[in-house]
Amino acid sequence: MITINHIAINVRDLEGAVSFFTRYFGVEEKTPHYKNPRTGLETCFLSCTNGVRIELMSWPEMREKPLGVKVQGFVHVAFSVGSKEQVDLLTSKLRDDGVLVLNGPRTTGDGYYESLIQDSEGNLIEITI
Repeated sequence: MITINHIAINVRDLEGAVSFFTRYFGVEEKTPHYKNPRTGLETCFLSCTNGVRIELMSWPEMREKPLGVKVQGFVHVAFSVGSKEQVDLLTSKLRDDGVLVLNGPRTTGDGYYESLIQDSEGNLIEITI
């Protein structure tokens, strides 16, 4: 059986991104940060309760990626929070805290209940059942 081991997200503010994901999505930082003295890469892993990990990576020299859903490559990461009520609650908390909610909560045309937000770095995050 093949499973996803981890996803990696380039971020400018490593500590800010760690704070965002641990605060809103309940992930845990279980390994120490790593810094490559030669390249300047700083990285850390966050663990979800199901074992999937998020690797946050910060490079000294990164280019901006155009935002939006109509660009080539990965579009968003989706977090399942378990119920429609939890989607509503988390979306409301994020909105109250000033996080940009792009749409939702809503039922999509294909029957998913979700919200779409931008994380602290502008990456698209879907919150779903």
